[in-house]
Amino acid sequence: MHPNALMLAVVLLGNLMLPFTSAQNAGFVKSPLSETKLTGDTFELYCEVVGNPTPEIQWWYAEVNRADSFKQLWDGARKRRVSINTAYGTNGVSVLGITRLTLEDSGTYECRASNDPRRNDLRQNPAITWIRAQATISVLQKPKINASDQIVLPLETPAKPVTLHCNLTTAHTPHKDTFWMKNGNEISNTRADQRTTSFRISKPRADDSGEYMCVYTFEKAPNANATIEVKAKPHITHHKRSENKNEGENATMHCKSVGYPHPTWTWRKVDGESYKDIDNSTGRFFITNRDNYTELSILNLDITTDPGKYECNATNVIGNTAETTILRVRSHLAPLWPFLGVLAEIIILVVIIVVYEKRKRPDDIIDDDEPVGPAKTNSTNNHKDKNIRQRNTK
Repeated sequence: MHPNALMLAVVLLGNLMLPFTSAQNAGFVKSPLSETKLTGDTFELYCEVVGNPTPEIQWWYAEVNRADSFKQLWDGARKRRVSINTAYGTNGVSVLGITRLTLEDSGTYECRASNDPRRNDLRQNPAITWIRAQATISVLQKPKINASDQIVLPLETPAKPVTLHCNLTTAHTPHKDTFWMKNGNEISNTRADQRTTSFRISKPRADDSGEYMCVYTFEKAPNANATIEVKAKPHITHHKRSENKNEGENATMHCKSVGYPHPTWTWRKVDGESYKDIDNSTGRFFITNRDNYTELSILNLDITTDPGKYECNATNVIGNTAETTILRVRSHLAPLWPFLGVLAEIIILVVIIVVYEKRKRPDDIIDDDEPVGPAKTNSTNNHKDKNIRQRNTK
């Protein structure tokens, strides 16, 4: 068989063995959900569809009690309050969002999807070529709440007590109760059923600053709230006083603060009376900031240039504060210093012993060249003395 014919046969056989993918009609994976909102709020509707090919998605709108008069929505409509973000992949996903809601935004919102080739043919009935999922958005007039103005905590210690006030003056549905929140978390033991509420900070400090909200709940309407900002100068509560590392290692220093608004963080290296600003442009210094926390990382420490004082500075509209960390960088030989110290002591001891032995007196050392003879005794003299004593007795 001709080589080309054999190759063609192999290609045809491979194509026949490829999995056959059939067309799939459009279907909803997730549909938009109905919501009740207040004027001035924001809502988002989520729509996800599946099909082969991936279906096209459109958003439509009909006013209240006029479900037969849908109009297509476009990104940027209603004075740029409408946003439509759509992405196509294996599935089609689209998010409709409308900000600064008004009463006129109430109505029926419809997600339409279709992968029918005839879907944009005006001669076709859209009810046949498009599938639909609807959600009703009800926008109610926001209740009126009179709240305290923002408060700036004084710098002196101790500070005077601070009291926050809220008063629900207008509501179109029955009021249930009220409570207070700080930075998105409910403050315990603040729930009450009164239209007028207050929260007292007896001994205000920097960590008492933040975003406070009085929240009102209703029988048949979403919660309403008013925000009161309690501001304070940043106060750094945690930082490393010192950091000890070996050259070539990485060092990490951090600072954490309280105070509101959250500060802008900067890092500087203190060089005598001058300061050198630090940023992420050098490739070895990396700064990570997160609200009331900052972190400085230094890679591959240099023993000649990196040691010194590093200052973190926290600044907001009320004031600023700073703290320093001392970075010490040791030599590669630092782990050997204890061993070298012991070794030096041993060497010194050996030298002392050798010098001592060399400086001994000569009399204390036996001369190897001197012959060794029998030891002399006084026995002869003793005999003479004995004979003399014997003569004298006669």
